[in-house]
Amino acid sequence: MKNEDADFVERRTAAKDAKAALLEKMKAMRADPASAARRAERATIVAAREEREAAKREEAERIARENAEREAAEKAAKNAEDNKLVNRMVEDEAARKAARDERYSARKARKG
Repeated sequence: MKNEDADFVERRTAAKDAKAALLEKMKAMRADPASAARRAERATIVAAREEREAAKREEAERIARENAEREAAEKAAKNAEDNKLVNRMVEDEAARKAARDERYSARKARKG
């Protein structure tokens, strides 16, 4: 039993030492000018990527807006044409009704 406790203590100590070494390594990397330059380079790359993505989003929004405007204009033109047809049908119907009324009045005048 005593041997198992020693193994546990040794493993715990080894893990603690490994964590401490890793922490020291990270502290050294933070202080390293080359590491700082790499971080700055990565930050520049990330900023450029975000800028490109923002430009792509703006372009997509512009295209969507243009498409919506074009569709609205096409719909308005179609509605105007439909309105022309409806107005023409109403005018034709009114002309037919006027002609019918005129024939009816003429017939009434002949008869009576």
